Formats: sequence, structure tokens, C-alpha cells
Amino acid sequence: DFLYGEVGFNRISIEDIVKNLSSIAKKEGISIDQDSLHVIAQKADGAMRDALTLFDQCVAFCGKEITYERTIEVLNVLDSDYYFQLVDHALHHDVSNALLLLNDVLNHGFDAAQFVVGFAQHLRDVLVSKDVQTLPLLETSDAIRQRYAAQAAQCAPLWIFQALDIVNTCDINYRTARNKRLTVELALVKLCQLGVAAQPMQPVQPVQPVKTASPVKESVKESVKESVKEPVK
Repeated sequence: DFLYGEVGFNRISIEDIVKNLSSIAKKEGISIDQDSLHVIAQKADGAMRDALTLFDQCVAFCGKEITYERTIEVLNVLDSDYYFQLVDHALHHDVSNALLLLNDVLNHGFDAAQFVVGFAQHLRDVLVSKDVQTLPLLETSDAIRQRYAAQAAQCAPLWIFQALDIVNTCDINYRTARNKRLTVELALVKLCQLGVAAQPMQPVQPVQPVKTASPVKESVKESVKESVKEPVK
């Protein structure tokens, strides 16, 4: 009654949704990992009824054994590993692999706008993982929480703020951009350039003119040579 009653119409925390789905799975003899439950809960966005619908979809496609890989495939959710990799590429100023990662995401049928929004959420989660006081705001499994903590330790707060600003601006510009893919690619390039010291322009050295002998002086030298060759009378 709790799952289908009045509470089902209110927004529920991800942790409560996970607990409810875990209880249902145990009663039904369904094996499902915590990462999969959190994916379902996050996609349900606080609606228990939606979470139950998504859970039923996973059961229909996966049967009694539900894995994380199958869950994100059934629910068309982008693997969070892409976002972790992208941050690593950006921290190493690796533009090439960042662009190749975007290409791989698009080749898997995901929309670039969806990718940008998801990455913004990922950066937000990295930010809240920097401080123990905001860590409770990170609603995910223990395994993923550890990955966030490890990545947050590698990111300076200023870097995260600047990265969020770049991604947020990309999200705004994307809606009106004529070349949408290029808009995202430019954002990734800017992201990979964060922290790169600007190379000062080298002053242009003036071209020194080549010194050549004066024609007059040359003619004088030739006259001297000729006079030396003539016999003395």
C-alpha cells in the first residue's frame, strides 16, 4: 500500500526509492545490484510510480538477473564511465581523446544535448564530493560515491567552477546553434585548455639587411688588381 498509495504521488528521495525497489526485488526473487537500482531511481526523478514502471521494464527484458550494463541499455541511460573519462581527459589537456569520446557517445545513439546535461550533473556531483558537509547531497551507490571522491580529489574547486561555466554556456548556446555538434566540440576544447598557461607571443625580430660591398668600392678594387698585373716600365 505504501508503494501505490498517496506517497506515490509525492517526490521521494533516491535512497527511499532504492530501498523500496530492493525490497520488491527480494520478494520477487530478482537479483539486481545497487548501481542498477540507483540508475532506476535517478531516472524516475522522485516518482515512485515511474520507478516501478522502469523496474518492470528491466524485469521484462532481463528476467531474474538484472545487471548494471543491461539496465542502462534497457533504459537508454549513458554510462557514467563516459563522464569520469571526460574529466580525466580534460585534466590531462587531452583534446583528441575528448573529441573521440564525444564521437563514441553520438555513435551509440545518444543526443549531444543529453550528453551535455548529463556532464553538467556529473561536474556538480564532483563538486559536492569535495566537502564532507555537502557529500550527503550525492545520491548514488557506495561504489560510485567512491569514484566521485577519488576524482574530486584530483580537481581544484576553481577548475570545477570554470568547467561548470563552460558546460552551462554550451547548454544555453546549443539550443540556438546551427552547428550543434561543433558547439559541443568547442566546449570540450575549452574544457581541455583549462589550466594551460598562455604562451606569450615572441616579439618579431627585424630582418637585418645583408651587407654588400658598394659598386664603387668594387670598381676601385678591380682597378687596383689590374694595375698590379701590369709590368713596371
